[in-house]
Amino acid sequence: MRRIMHTQNRLLATFFLLFFIAACNSSQTNKPSPQGPQPKTISAADLKGLRWIEGWWRGTGDIDKPFYERYKFENDTTLVVESFADEKFDKVTDVSRFELKDGHFGSASEVAGSVATALDDNSITFEPLGKAKNSFRWQRESADAWKAVLNWRDADGTPKERVYRMERSPPPK
Repeated sequence: MRRIMHTQNRLLATFFLLFFIAACNSSQTNKPSPQGPQPKTISAADLKGLRWIEGWWRGTGDIDKPFYERYKFENDTTLVVESFADEKFDKVTDVSRFELKDGHFGSASEVAGSVATALDDNSITFEPLGKAKNSFRWQRESADAWKAVLNWRDADGTPKERVYRMERSPPPK
């Protein structure tokens, strides 16, 4: 009888040990990945290749009416993007700042933002930070046109894409 109880205790101990090991392994694999976007290391000199984006722009795409923006480097490390109410460019409706800090170029608020993960003389790609959900790429097509390509996943996880065509607009008088 004593031998049966000893065997049962051993089996029970082995079962709990295996259960504990399995629980530890599953809790490690279910943790969210701490790995976010891998920012590209960028210098102020690298940003000179993005100067093609400076100017006044009219955007069109899968929207009801055109939108209007101005992209301007206020210094070697800060790009300011202003959105306007209409083609008169006289009423600013939103301002975004993309800044180079510690070798990373991006835009951030208290809860969301984006960081550049790729940059060359014709495009820059940004990946989301925080609660932001979409990545986007600005890609030059000519001296007077570029496109903004936004990518995200919908509630079902299906990849989505929206492309806006940006055409140079005359500056306001």
